[in-house]
Amino acid sequence: MADRDWGNQTAITEFIILGFGDLPDLQILLFLMFQVIYMATVAGNTLIVVLVVADQHLHTPMYFFLGNLSCLEACYTSTILPRLLASLLSGDKTISVSGCITQLYFSGSLACTECYLLAAMSYDRYLAICKPLHYSTLMNTRFCSQLAAGSWLNGCLVTAIFVLFLSQLIFCGPNEIDHFYCDSIPLMELSCSDTHLVILLDFILVSVFTLPPFLLTLTSYVCIIATILRIPSATGRQKAFSTCSSHLIVVTIFYGTIMIVYLVPKRDTLRDLNKVLSLCYTVLTPLVNPLIYSLRNREVKEALCKAVSKYVAFTKMCRDS
Repeated sequence: MADRDWGNQTAITEFIILGFGDLPDLQILLFLMFQVIYMATVAGNTLIVVLVVADQHLHTPMYFFLGNLSCLEACYTSTILPRLLASLLSGDKTISVSGCITQLYFSGSLACTECYLLAAMSYDRYLAICKPLHYSTLMNTRFCSQLAAGSWLNGCLVTAIFVLFLSQLIFCGPNEIDHFYCDSIPLMELSCSDTHLVILLDFILVSVFTLPPFLLTLTSYVCIIATILRIPSATGRQKAFSTCSSHLIVVTIFYGTIMIVYLVPKRDTLRDLNKVLSLCYTVLTPLVNPLIYSLRNREVKEALCKAVSKYVAFTKMCRDS
């Protein structure tokens, strides 16, 4: 009966992303805030990538993965914020169905890739702290490249399978998405067709592809913390923990907010809270990553100081000539 009902209706061609429309007086302020955040995010993560590529001292597995993560974060925030900024500035909240699904694919694939990259970085720290004698042998250039390539490939492949099935859904009823970007759950709630197969597929993909990197990250840090606690001297424990503390902070923010958003019951009273928490892993995490890694890592600070010194020297030489 349900299938017959939506079969007689006209499929919609566009969605309305409500975003932060319930705050009309703050649209300009929100635009300026997100504009500054976007520029700082792209600039900060691009700077990390440039430093990792240009400085020979940062040509290590840990910074190789950090360069990949920074590149990913710059792309991730670019799939969400430009569309949000345009909406806040122009007031046009519409997006085509194909455009919405495209945004869902890129944001989803990059988020999934981040899970794998964070797992690779935690495994790298596990080998460095728990297996220091075998670290250089196990974490060689070829293995690092394979881990990074596998992370990007798996993220793109998993999301492509899900989006392929999601795109077969029929949308013919309400077209308002109560979010600031196209997310899978609000999108499926608007479908007129049966979503049980897509929900089941989503559960299977998460269980097979997304849960393992999370468990690997969790297991790695359990082993790391256990190893650090066995170090007799306080100085040794502090030095060992300092090598992974930055990554642990990023992992906690990323997974913590995602779990709250997707595991908390979906109630109307919690929608605004979900939006705020979604901002944490879509906007806040990409913004703070460069700050966390640059302020807490001596090698990155030294590379940045050298780059600034070279730039100052170069500009001075150009002025003198």
